[in-house]
Amino acid sequence: MPGVLPLNGIVIVSCEQAVAAPFATRQLAELGARVIKVERPGEGDFARRYDETVAGQSSHFVWLNRSKESIALDLKSQADVVHRLLEHADVFVQNFAPGAAERLGLGADELRERHPRLITCSISGYGPTGPYRDAKAYDLLIQSEAGLVSVTGTPDEPAKAGIPAADIGAGMYAFAGILAALYDRERTGAGTHVEISLFDALVEWMGFPLHYTAGGGSAPRRSGTSHSAIAPYGTFAAGDGTEVVVGIQNEREWVAFCGSVLELPELAADPRFDSGSRRVANRPALHAEIDAVLAELTGEQLTARLTDARIAHGRRREVADVLRHPQLAARDRWRTVDSPGGPVRALLPPITLPDRPPRMDPIPAVGEHTESILAWLDTQPDRR
Repeated sequence: MPGVLPLNGIVIVSCEQAVAAPFATRQLAELGARVIKVERPGEGDFARRYDETVAGQSSHFVWLNRSKESIALDLKSQADVVHRLLEHADVFVQNFAPGAAERLGLGADELRERHPRLITCSISGYGPTGPYRDAKAYDLLIQSEAGLVSVTGTPDEPAKAGIPAADIGAGMYAFAGILAALYDRERTGAGTHVEISLFDALVEWMGFPLHYTAGGGSAPRRSGTSHSAIAPYGTFAAGDGTEVVVGIQNEREWVAFCGSVLELPELAADPRFDSGSRRVANRPALHAEIDAVLAELTGEQLTARLTDARIAHGRRREVADVLRHPQLAARDRWRTVDSPGGPVRALLPPITLPDRPPRMDPIPAVGEHTESILAWLDTQPDRR
């Protein structure tokens, strides 16, 4: 139906905090689902207090929690309310510590006995079994255990990714898994369980380094913005200081780069650089040749040559530059949403459905919707 979002009418109950689970449920909310976020009375999701940079609110929380309703419950003394909510829910999401859901009577098997059509989703650090089952699973720790830190940074120093990669990866797999489970329920009539771990998600994202190491016997080298297996690939500076990121993917592009950008067509056949592996092996000499030419160009001249030669390139922008990115402005990607601290800017979600704008509702205060949700429950028929 035109104008109706695909998850309209789907009810999600989420005992969530931090990043991974809230990231997953925000995607569901923006596609039309009603997301009821269960929070601790008073303090709420601890991600609310990570910082105070966005109108006195946490940047993480503002990013992750728009378009949701917040109900404040003590899960030990008010578990009956959660069960009442689940009678009318399609999906239950939780990222408790391993075993906590079962102790609260919210384990997947127990819930499915009571609610056969309910889809349950558990997000944990390392999964429900294994020696790391109970280990703390902060994003930096998962990045380290999964090897991401070892392949990120410069040759002299490893670094973590500047965004919570493990949390985002797990959140996206949870989102996809829940969508698949909803589709499966349409065919079978039964709910199912979706199990996601941050570690599994990030190890999957480490597929290239893992295959590279297993096949070649050594790990890809850290190379800053360069690529361990492709050259030239990375950030180069024009003579006026403009930093441009260049990516050469094949021999055809290498020949075009030498001829049209560097204006040194003979460099393409130089035996040090006439194959991808030789360019990687001789990267310092390769960069010296490139840098000598680019030092004589302005950023505008360099980007014009790259564009004319159809060489993939971009600007290395600072975060503040991205806020003013011309592509975001041209496509009208910014919106304003309300929050307890006042209006804040927010980007439209990446999933675009023509003629069906996503939900961009306010960010809730702790327990803001407790009374209205309880009143709604009182109007619902008892399904037990």
